[in-house]
Amino acid sequence: MPVLLPTSRTRGHAKRAGARHEDHAVVIAGGGPTGLMLAAELALADVDVAVVERRADQELVGTRAGGLHVRSIEILDQRGVADRFLREGQITQLAGFAWTRLDISDLPTRHAYGLALRQSQFERILADWVSELAVPIYRNREVTDFAQDETGIDVTLSGGETLRANYLVGCDGGRSLVRKAAGIDFAGTGPTLSNLMAEVEMRDEPAWGLRHDALGFHGLSKTESGRVLVVVTEATLDRTGAPGPRDLSDALVAVYGTDFGLHNPSWISRFTDAARQAVSYRKRRVLLAGDAAHIHHSVGGQGLNIGVQDAVNLGWKLAQVVKGLSPETLLDTYHAERHPVGARTLRNTMAQIALLRRGEDGLKAAREVVSELLAMDAPRKRFGAMMSGLDVHYDLGQGHALLGRRMPDLDLTVDGRPLRLFTLLHGARGLLLDFGKTGGLDIAPWADRIDLVEAECEGPWQLPAIGQVAAPKTVLVRPDGHVAWVGDESLHGLAETLTRWFGPASD
Repeated sequence: MPVLLPTSRTRGHAKRAGARHEDHAVVIAGGGPTGLMLAAELALADVDVAVVERRADQELVGTRAGGLHVRSIEILDQRGVADRFLREGQITQLAGFAWTRLDISDLPTRHAYGLALRQSQFERILADWVSELAVPIYRNREVTDFAQDETGIDVTLSGGETLRANYLVGCDGGRSLVRKAAGIDFAGTGPTLSNLMAEVEMRDEPAWGLRHDALGFHGLSKTESGRVLVVVTEATLDRTGAPGPRDLSDALVAVYGTDFGLHNPSWISRFTDAARQAVSYRKRRVLLAGDAAHIHHSVGGQGLNIGVQDAVNLGWKLAQVVKGLSPETLLDTYHAERHPVGARTLRNTMAQIALLRRGEDGLKAAREVVSELLAMDAPRKRFGAMMSGLDVHYDLGQGHALLGRRMPDLDLTVDGRPLRLFTLLHGARGLLLDFGKTGGLDIAPWADRIDLVEAECEGPWQLPAIGQVAAPKTVLVRPDGHVAWVGDESLHGLAETLTRWFGPASD
């Protein structure tokens, strides 16, 4: 079986002494949003990573995800590339629950908005960044099989080629071959409704707007190009596979009594409310992220966003392990932290679909009650933070309210000059912030992994859905932007926390 050598620029990393030759330290199956974000994170950590992608380029037929939520924009800001996406997208209030819009403009973040940006645009910009980071992408290829042993994993590609790696990450979608080949169960529920989405032209004036009826929910809206964006619930689950114009016409007639003379469809796609999650995000040298780890209905627009956030949680941990700085057990924290986030997303999408799917009086009343509730400040802020990804809280034990939550992008003064906190995370390294001129902070044994910054910060510390919290003396921020430790003058527990997340001290 031939060995496929990289066809793009390689990063020229040295191999570990005595290790068997590897083509790459990490191979990522799938070059969609999750796979590309993970590739960027690993490349920033100077890890030899490659992506295997079945498409010849980043072109997408049709539309999938339609925008970025606040936390995803923050993550891109943490890496210094948010402006690339903000230039091409449209700032808007995307957050909502069961079609009830949530005003998030007063949440404590620099990006108190969503960004309307089609997945095709998002992928193109992300792929350009990944190319700048010199990550090779094996295009027109798919991962078809793999075999693990004690020292690595052999990854077989379509065409019979193989790649050797330390780890394989499945970012290959809801039908993930990587997940299936690894024998990881995909637990959950099958579909109870089927939606068609399409972009078409219509000869007759359509019935613009949203509606509910006995079948479910439907909507007709005008696109930027003047075409019609259709979302319609099908009458049955009998039709599966790739939909065609006849499927769309039949679905429209069942709802509206006419298909409005639809013609010239740009694309038609079908999606359901199936809700499934991998029982484990890791099996030995195989990991899962994005849709390969969790699928759910698109209501709320969370799928792409939590996939990107999966990647940022996993990337720095995988880099630590690949470099031999941390033990393999660090990878177990990826499942421990992200599996509950995925489970909560499945839960809130199922709740939204339950409210939306039928037009009965009881459900209409329930929607009105929920809408009234979400108009109140406290529920609005809580659900707005949840749907925007701002309230994610990893269980890192008891302590300060910051612990386990994302670090806010504070206005700092460092060496007498103003600086945004996210600027200090551009290199995807750990960050120890000393706000109290504590002194005696010795991080020399971890200096190759984290940065120590003495800073001043005036003004209140605000957290979404929580409010104001006490200003800490010292804070350890992980590369993903979440707080790992909060300390005072005693520095109690700092060395243990550094070891837990960044590996044993260097000699």
